[in-house]
Amino acid sequence: MHALAARRRGLALEWATLVWNVAGIVVLAIAARSARSVALVGFGLDSLVEIFASMVVVWELTGVDPDRRHRALRFIGAAFVALALYLTIQATVVLAVGAHPHTSPLGMGWTGATFVVMALLALGKSRTGHALANPVLVTEGKVTLVDAALAGATLLGLAANAAFHWWWADPVAGFVIVLYGAREARHLLGGNP
Repeated sequence: MHALAARRRGLALEWATLVWNVAGIVVLAIAARSARSVALVGFGLDSLVEIFASMVVVWELTGVDPDRRHRALRFIGAAFVALALYLTIQATVVLAVGAHPHTSPLGMGWTGATFVVMALLALGKSRTGHALANPVLVTEGKVTLVDAALAGATLLGLAANAAFHWWWADPVAGFVIVLYGAREARHLLGGNP
């Protein structure tokens, strides 16, 4: 793949990710509020991190230099720290007070669709990042792939609550996102993209 075409493709993939996640913020806010779901709040916050990460990659792809790449990776890592801290507090409070979320067909539908869309975008980013030898795009592709996995984990928590009334599955799904966020933050801030 020609470098200019690969860069354009990388930018197109990031813009597609941005559009999907901006729409997701709205859908997830509505679903989380009506269901009182910590998992949907967490997944919405993960979408904010994904939006931020995509904006960083767009910034990085428009002016490549080693210092910019290093800062881009650190910015994404800092966003994961914020996500993990917030969700740890939120999920702990929900478990401590025993707040029972409601069923969320909208949340389940969106997380199911997000699982598919993010998996496809991650594949495209990985291929394009490798074609460009761009570690930031490759790393963000990994973030997008894990976003797909988090959508799946969130969907499982929501489905367990809906099918079996396992209210605790919702905050547990939130802790899955915490573990992922902490791992990615340590990886990115430790300088190992």
